[in-house]
Amino acid sequence: MTTQPPEAFQPVLTVFMLVKSLPEWLAIPGDQRHEALARHVEPVLARYQDEVRVRFYDVEFYSANVTDVWIWEARSHQAYQRLVEDLRDTPFWDRYFQIVDILPGVANTYGAKPLAA
Repeated sequence: MTTQPPEAFQPVLTVFMLVKSLPEWLAIPGDQRHEALARHVEPVLARYQDEVRVRFYDVEFYSANVTDVWIWEARSHQAYQRLVEDLRDTPFWDRYFQIVDILPGVANTYGAKPLAA
């Protein structure tokens, strides 16, 4: 997936996807996990590389409820929705990872207003 300069990518939607790795994923040796990502997830990300970008955060050291936070930024709600539909067709959705919560948001428009000084 190509990295775009920050100024070139202007998302209208940010989604915080809270996920928990499942025992089947944890039972796969590390090198095979990378192969599974390359086989199932990278093609989906490549399809939407101009419309959606993602960052992955590990949080298992700080939370018992979730192991990862996937932060999605999308140029449109439709692009994000299509990406999720495609991900649902992979083993990563509900087989390897439980999607615990999905928190969509937009940039802080209230905070963009100038503060009274």
